[in-house]
Amino acid sequence: MSPRASNSLFLHRPGTLQASLRRIRALAQKELYHILRDFRTLAIVILMPIVQLVMFGYALNLEIQRVDLGVLDYARTPLSRQLISWFEGSRLFRVFSMDGSAEEADRLFRLRRLQAVLVIPPRFGEEVERRGFSTVQLLVDASDPNAGTLIRDYSRRVVAGLASEKTGSQPLLDFRPTILFNPDLKSAYFFVPGIIALVLVMISALLTSITVAREREMGTLEALLATPVRPHEIVVGKVLPYAALALVDAVFVLAVGVLLYRVPLRGDPLLLLLLTAIYLATGLNLGLILSTVARTQQVAMIMAMVTTLLPTLLLSGLIFPIASMPGWLQALSYLVPARYYLLIVRGILLKGSAWAHLVQPSLVLLGMSLLLLAVSARRFRTTLEV
Repeated sequence: MSPRASNSLFLHRPGTLQASLRRIRALAQKELYHILRDFRTLAIVILMPIVQLVMFGYALNLEIQRVDLGVLDYARTPLSRQLISWFEGSRLFRVFSMDGSAEEADRLFRLRRLQAVLVIPPRFGEEVERRGFSTVQLLVDASDPNAGTLIRDYSRRVVAGLASEKTGSQPLLDFRPTILFNPDLKSAYFFVPGIIALVLVMISALLTSITVAREREMGTLEALLATPVRPHEIVVGKVLPYAALALVDAVFVLAVGVLLYRVPLRGDPLLLLLLTAIYLATGLNLGLILSTVARTQQVAMIMAMVTTLLPTLLLSGLIFPIASMPGWLQALSYLVPARYYLLIVRGILLKGSAWAHLVQPSLVLLGMSLLLLAVSARRFRTTLEV
C-alpha cells in the first residue's frame, strides 16, 4: 500500500461507520506487515507453542513407571512365595528379597532405595489354611502422596488377584471401582489440556503485550496521534491480526495434543474452536493492557510471562486441585482465565461436553474478554493523551 493510499484512508469523516471500518482495516494491514517482516514474532507464534507443549507434555507426568518393592517373607511357604511371584509378574514392581529387619527397611526408605515393603507374617500359611484369610502388611513411602496412593491401589489389585485364584469365591466386600473418562489413568489426558491452556494464554498475551511498546520504541506512536483514528479503533485494529495468528496457534496446539499424545476428542471440534477463540481474546486483551503500561518491549514480555505463567500453573487447577487450596487462594483463582478454559477444554476433549454443559465458564470468559477490552481502550486513550 502506498503512503498516499494509506493516508487517504484516514481522511474520511471520523464519525461514519464506514470510515471507522476503513481506519481499522488500515491499522490491521499495517500491523500485519510488521508481523510478516519480524522474524522474532513469527518464531514466537509458530515454534514456541509446539516446543512448550512437547516439553511440558513429557515432563509433567504422574504415572509411575517402576516401584522398588522390598519383601520381608517371614513365612517362607509355597503360598507366600506364590504371593511374591504375583508381584514379580506385574510390570510395575521390581521385587527384591530382604533378609533383614524392620530397621533395615526404615533405613532403605530414608535412603530412597525402595518405595514399598511387603511384610508377610510368620504364620501366613497356617492362618490361611485354618481361617481362610491372613494379614499382610504393606509399608508405602508416601512422601509423594500421589505415588503412595497409586502404589497402594496397584498392590491391592495384586493381592485381590491372588485371593480370587486361591479361593474361587466371592469376597465379603465386592469392591468394584469405576473410572470414568480416563480408564487407563493416563496422566497425559489430564495434563495436555492444561498445557494447551497455559501455552495459548502465554502466547496470546505475549503477542499483543509488545505492540504499543514497539510503537513507542520505534517512534511511530506520534504518527498515530496525528491521525483521526480513535482509541477503540486502534485497539481493535491492533488486536485483529494477532487474533488470527493466535487462532492458527490454537489449531496447531490442539492438533499436536490430539495426534502426538493421543488425547481423545469426544466433543464438537467447532465448539472447542469457538470457545478457544474467546479464551484467546481474553489473553490478547490482557496483553494489550500490559503494552500500555510497559515502556519497552522487553518489559512488556516479562510482564506478560509473569501475569500468565504463574497464575495458570498454580491457581487454575492445571496441577493442583483448587478444592485443596486455602480459601483465599480459591477466591483468587476466580480471576484466572485458565480456570474456566480448563473446564471447557477438558470437558470437550475427555467428556464430550456440549454447549449446555459449558455455558457458565464460557460466559465468564466472554465477560472477562469484554472487560479487558474496555479497560485496554481506556488505558490506550490515557496513553495517547499523555
